[in-house]
Amino acid sequence: MGFRNVKSNIIFRVVILSATVFLFTHLIYNDAIVFTMLVVFLLIIIQISMLISYLDKSNREVVGFLESIKYDDFSHTYPQFSDNSSLSLLYKEFNNVITKFREIRADKEAQYNYLKTIVQHVGIGIITFDNAGEVQIINNAAKRLLDLKTIKNIRQLNNLSTQLVESFKALKTGGRDLIKIEKDGFDSQLAVYAIELTMLDKGFKLISLQNIQSELEEKEMEAWQNLIRVLTHEIMNSVTPISSLAATVETELNHQLHNDMDVNHITNDEVEDLYLAAKTIHRRSESLIKFVSDFRNMTRITLPKIAQVSVRDCLDHVIQLLKFEMEKEGIVLKYEVIPEDLVFCIDIEQIEQVLINLVKNAIQALAADEKTEKLLAISAHTSENGGILIDIIDNGSGIEEDAMKKIFIPFFTTKKNGSGIGLSLSKQIMRNHKGSINVNSKLNVGTEFSLRFPLRLSTS
Repeated sequence: MGFRNVKSNIIFRVVILSATVFLFTHLIYNDAIVFTMLVVFLLIIIQISMLISYLDKSNREVVGFLESIKYDDFSHTYPQFSDNSSLSLLYKEFNNVITKFREIRADKEAQYNYLKTIVQHVGIGIITFDNAGEVQIINNAAKRLLDLKTIKNIRQLNNLSTQLVESFKALKTGGRDLIKIEKDGFDSQLAVYAIELTMLDKGFKLISLQNIQSELEEKEMEAWQNLIRVLTHEIMNSVTPISSLAATVETELNHQLHNDMDVNHITNDEVEDLYLAAKTIHRRSESLIKFVSDFRNMTRITLPKIAQVSVRDCLDHVIQLLKFEMEKEGIVLKYEVIPEDLVFCIDIEQIEQVLINLVKNAIQALAADEKTEKLLAISAHTSENGGILIDIIDNGSGIEEDAMKKIFIPFFTTKKNGSGIGLSLSKQIMRNHKGSINVNSKLNVGTEFSLRFPLRLSTS
């Protein structure tokens, strides 16, 4: 037709159709030939169909545009005209929308590739899977840790470790686990962390994996080195004077035996030297035996026999045992349990041992301090997470920062006559109770020890 303006096209088509209808009417009234009338009637039908098709064209264009969006197909473009017809404006807006969608898709693809590259190159293993175990993402680090090339479902990991698969399924958000696996004859200790996600009403789980075997071995070696250093120090301190004094006694007795005298005269000074040497050997030998005995005690902590105990009754007993020492040193005690009927599940004998050790340490710290006002505060209360806290606070001289880092190491002590096992034993006992022990200290201000107990502990 040549017309680009929609209105002009419609008017033109209506005019032609009207003229054809008028012609058909004229033929009827003038008794025209039937064939001619049929031809004109057919032209009317064709023109009506073309007009309807033309009017539906815009609707079809809109439908086609919406289908492109529906199926994410933005390859189609619409022709551009130089006029300002409504069809031109429609095509122009269609092209603008398609261009915008292309930009959005390109931006999303760029972000996806960016995040995918980060996930694939991060050093921590990452796996995501849905509730059916179908894997969506597994990065290169996870493939290396699990010795895999590809995986579709986490059930495929049963060949490696059923415990690992069970841990993947059981862990909730924030949950963590340590799983030991064997690969190529070498053991690996995997730290497993989990986060649960929901996307489009579908549940997913993100698992991060990290091999901490080398860190564990490093810490184990460091612990052994510390232990060996303490052992050698204590043993050498005892054995060296024993060896030296034994050599002195041996030399003196050898001289007495080889002076060609049947009866040897020993002066009182020589007897005294021999007595002092034997006494020192005896004392140092007892010290060495005590050290070995203390070391043996470190390995003989029994599992706690859990029972429900009143916190106040437990603390009352400890305070009563040490009341005389506190009065002797002029220590002012502040003591409270909130609420009064607070109870916890513990092995009473083991926890009393921990409390006695901590309170004694506080008393000794205050006794060595020159402050005129010596204060000791013992308090028990519930914590924000529902556990129970027992705080033992003194205003003594405090503990140096370097010493605080080693305070729980077996046989480390800042006391002249200390064994260095009290705090280490206390830490092991608290660990067996699923609790913890922490220290906070400032020089010339004081020291605070905190015992944290879970609110409930199984008594089975």
